[in-house]
Amino acid sequence: MTPDQATDLVRSSMPLCDTLDIRAMAAGPAEVRLEIDHAPGLCTAGGVLHGGVVMTLADSAGATCAYLNLPEGASGTTTLESKTNFLGAVRDGTATAVATPLHVGGSTIVIETLVTDDAARPVAKVTQTQMVLRPR
Repeated sequence: MTPDQATDLVRSSMPLCDTLDIRAMAAGPAEVRLEIDHAPGLCTAGGVLHGGVVMTLADSAGATCAYLNLPEGASGTTTLESKTNFLGAVRDGTATAVATPLHVGGSTIVIETLVTDDAARPVAKVTQTQMVLRPR
C-alpha cells in the first residue's frame, strides 16, 4: 500500500484524521506509521502538542494496525482499552506514531505504539486492546 493509499484508508475510516491532517507513511499488518505536524491550534497554552492529539495519533495508528490484522470473517475493530505513558513533549516539527501488533487473536488484538518527535525522542508509549467485531 502506498502512503497515499494508506492516508486515504486512515482518513476515510476515521474522519478525525482528515480534520487533524494526519498522514500515513506506511501501513501493513506488521507496522503502521502515522504522522501529524505541530500546529498552534493543536497545542496547550505552553505551545506543546496537546496530549489528546498525541493519544489520537497513537489510537489511530493502533486501530489501523488492528484493522489490517483482522481475522477472516471479522467486520471491524474498536478500542476496548488504551494505556498511555507520556515520556516527552512535541514543541515543533512532526510527531510520528509507529504501531505494531503484540497479539493477534480471534476476539482481541493488542497493539503497541511508540510516538516520537523529529529527533526520534520518545513522546508516548501506548498499549491498546482492540476488540474484533463480527457481523451479527
